[in-house]
Amino acid sequence: MRTFRFGVNTLPSDHDDWALGCRVTEEQGFDLLLAPDHLGSHSPLAALGAAAAVTTRMRLGTYVLNNEFWNPALLAREVATLDRISGGRFELGLGSGYMKREFEDAGIPWLPHADRTANLVAALDELDRRLAEGGQEPRPVQCPRPPVLIGGHGPSTLALAARRADTVAFSGVTQTRGRKMGVFTMAGAAETRQRVELVREAAGERAFESGVLVQKVIVTDDAEKEVAQITERVGEELLPKGESLLDCPYLLVGTPREIADTLLRRRAEFGFTHVVTHGPSRDALAEVIPLIRAAEAAWVAGT
Repeated sequence: MRTFRFGVNTLPSDHDDWALGCRVTEEQGFDLLLAPDHLGSHSPLAALGAAAAVTTRMRLGTYVLNNEFWNPALLAREVATLDRISGGRFELGLGSGYMKREFEDAGIPWLPHADRTANLVAALDELDRRLAEGGQEPRPVQCPRPPVLIGGHGPSTLALAARRADTVAFSGVTQTRGRKMGVFTMAGAAETRQRVELVREAAGERAFESGVLVQKVIVTDDAEKEVAQITERVGEELLPKGESLLDCPYLLVGTPREIADTLLRRRAEFGFTHVVTHGPSRDALAEVIPLIRAAEAAWVAGT
């Protein structure tokens, strides 16, 4: 059974002092500092380059780069450079893009999902070629290349991740049918279970790390009350009918001990060990990390 790796998906906009924020994140015990890729926000690669200079242990990665925004040859150069300046700590997260308005703003064609997925496959092939021995210079520190994460929720994206990625990241979010672009619905436990089985079947005997993007972590002594307030704010249509937010794989609510127990259960059920949340939930998740580490140490001692 894999041990947990905890990450924060964040950018300088989440911190008054980016360098200090990176150092604190590392001191809190996080394994990964990750940066999203959205037009109208900070550059993820520049932010990670700065993070590399002020951290020593924590791995750094993208979560995730919009593949349609990047030329594979130029991206390979960025990947190799970040891996070298971080001392071999970089991990590349890629996705096919899902925010149509960002494409329109950048003047980049919004292609059908099948075409964007095909472009992602082509990019992976080119990155493998350029980052391997005999490819481009400079070479990355990690051989044959830094680990690749592919994130998404759609069946075709997850099947591709199962075949090609070192980490398969389940986002659990889909565009709400009949609503304007950018309005999303969150998958419940039943739908997530189906996606997990799809990935396991597509991967066959291939080993991979399984990840989840937790949209929010809330530390509270009254989880039921907190969930009721969330439901009142966002509406019951956020989740499939009949499912509770308490059981949603993309939300963590409760005391630190209750959240730790939930993560251990979800590891057993879904296989999730790569646990990432957004910057505003960093400190809440940090309260849980020592409890998970203690549970893992006890498990190792008992084997």
